[in-house]
Amino acid sequence: MEDSLYREIILDHYKNPRNAGRLDVATHAHRELNPSCGDAIDMTLKVDGLGRIMDVKFEGHGCAISQASASILTETIKGKPVVEVQKIDQAEMFRLLGVPVHGSRLKCALLGLKAMHQALESGQVQK
Repeated sequence: MEDSLYREIILDHYKNPRNAGRLDVATHAHRELNPSCGDAIDMTLKVDGLGRIMDVKFEGHGCAISQASASILTETIKGKPVVEVQKIDQAEMFRLLGVPVHGSRLKCALLGLKAMHQALESGQVQK
């Protein structure tokens, strides 16, 4: 029953992604690709002077897992301090998804997380 509920949540995020799009004024951005399947996530973030994620959006294409995980992640991190968000790891991402992820789907489920970490680690967007 619980597994079915999480599958419905993933399908809902895939069909109705939250925070979809691109920020016009982003302080951080990164594009991450999964070459094994062709999935892609472009993550744009706006971080304020106090180190809090004021806004986040993503664009991408790919399977339900990659797109839903990016959507779920953006909901999770919006409004939080960067230092807290940088602590989100694979285990936390899998917990947020709520369903077991195996094999080739591991990279799909972690694509948004990797894009977010890379955007925050690479510094500000070039103007």
